[in-house]
Amino acid sequence: MKGSLLYEGKAKRVYHVEGKPAQLILSYKNDATAFNGKKKDQFEGKGRLNNLIASKIFDYLKQNDISSHFIKTLNDTEQLVEKTTIIPLEVVVRNIAAGSITRRLGIPEKERFNTPLVELFYKKDELDDPIINDQHAYHLTDVNKEELHFIKEKALEVNALLANLCKRTGLDLVDFKLEFGRLADGTIVLADEISPDTCRLWDDETGEKMDKDVFRENLGDLISVYETILQRLEEYTCEK
Repeated sequence: MKGSLLYEGKAKRVYHVEGKPAQLILSYKNDATAFNGKKKDQFEGKGRLNNLIASKIFDYLKQNDISSHFIKTLNDTEQLVEKTTIIPLEVVVRNIAAGSITRRLGIPEKERFNTPLVELFYKKDELDDPIINDQHAYHLTDVNKEELHFIKEKALEVNALLANLCKRTGLDLVDFKLEFGRLADGTIVLADEISPDTCRLWDDETGEKMDKDVFRENLGDLISVYETILQRLEEYTCEK
């Protein structure tokens, strides 16, 4: 089923699917990177955890009518997805101030926003993924005004659903990054991954960081934290 390697990124390898040109296989790696690849390490089992967590989240979103590239989980480290052309935008939704926004705007960490903020970043490693506005997005990508509005609205829908899921699993959804891609017919759908690598999650009782900040800030054992996330998602799924 798995064909030749199409592309290898920081967190995943992407393979063709033999006989099915409209599908791809995502293979999650054990690599951890931060600060746009400036900090790197490997953690045994990380690929499995991100794959299984992302799969559960995509399934949850599908049940709530959010279209994505996700088709199904193939095994512990691989997913079958629809082939998309990724739009070079990182869409960040923020519920609580953390990370770069505190440095850029001087907002104290842990300050909650009255309404979620949506920020756009240009997906370009060599430029360190700079923050951009709508006009920049029209110039740098192929999205038009209506499509960018759709992307932002969809990001807010995902935020509401993820915040509810996190609340039910004892987590606070601080912020997260989404990417979108076009299917062959031009339809825009959610793509890439949603995992503790792409979200900031805090334990809602202790405030403990439960995401890649553990690696970024050398706060503890990344694998045990990700195992806890997966366990909570599995318990919630079983309860339902």
